[in-house]
Amino acid sequence: MSEKGAGAGHTYPPDAVQWLKRDVLLFAYSVGATVDELHLIYELHPQFAALPTYPILLPFKKTTQEVIDFYAAQSSSDGGIPGVPKLDSRRVLDGERRMIFYKAIPTTSEGKSFEVRRKVVGVYDKGKSGTVVETQMDLAEKGSEEIYCSMIGSGFFVGQGNWGGPKGPKGVNYPPPEGKKPDVTYEHQTQAETAHLYRLNGDYNPLHATPEPGQAMGFGGAIMHGLYSWNTTAHALLKLLGGSDPGNMREFAARFASPVKPGDCLVTQIWRTGDKDAQGWEDIRFVTSVKGGKVVLSNGRSKMKVIGQRKITVSKL
Repeated sequence: MSEKGAGAGHTYPPDAVQWLKRDVLLFAYSVGATVDELHLIYELHPQFAALPTYPILLPFKKTTQEVIDFYAAQSSSDGGIPGVPKLDSRRVLDGERRMIFYKAIPTTSEGKSFEVRRKVVGVYDKGKSGTVVETQMDLAEKGSEEIYCSMIGSGFFVGQGNWGGPKGPKGVNYPPPEGKKPDVTYEHQTQAETAHLYRLNGDYNPLHATPEPGQAMGFGGAIMHGLYSWNTTAHALLKLLGGSDPGNMREFAARFASPVKPGDCLVTQIWRTGDKDAQGWEDIRFVTSVKGGKVVLSNGRSKMKVIGQRKITVSKL
């Protein structure tokens, strides 16, 4: 068996995906966009645009506008991985997520046929603690080889290890610049109902809506979506460094370090490194924590065009 396991390279049938302007408006508002970013939350704004991380929701939402049975949907879309035991999606947590943006995401899929193409990158047996499944998903138009964005992520299947698979490669760390104070600090307050708004984007995992699943997993009750913290942090970087212009973010990634409870205040510390590639994309580092508590997003890094905050513009009717 290879270091990445028998499942590495396994592909799934493409999933058709659709979204409306209403979906990108809801997403932007639910992750913290405000009226000084009207182009993200008002469809008649002349620069109306979708936040670049919106497609991270599409594998959950697919083509429906209706509430779905999350567990049934996850189980049916799994299909199993060759050489890997059947894994229970009711006991899975996000491990790490990374997105690479190649083209601007349209504000609606209307008039085009989009699909998400998914493949297994690696499956790692972490012993008694569980199993890590790393996948890559690419958003593209049907019949085209041109990719809008790539989404690389890992899921940690709690307590589902010890099946004899490879342990996997050692993770790479991306710490903030040593001895340097953050260039920007951003606070974001959640409410008891924040997850109930965010889940309307299509991620209907009961773990974030009702206390019973979280109690069974040892969290004491409902917890926030890991991708909520991830997306609100992406929005914060884009707003504070990139002028709220989706075109100013090339990559975004972070590791999920600990859970967030509804009502927690998230604090993101952001560092500019000054390191730029030939195209001018600067390496940005960040850490998101619960105020006065644990780190919730570690290993945070992004590639951005840094221009500062956006000046308010007036919409045209």
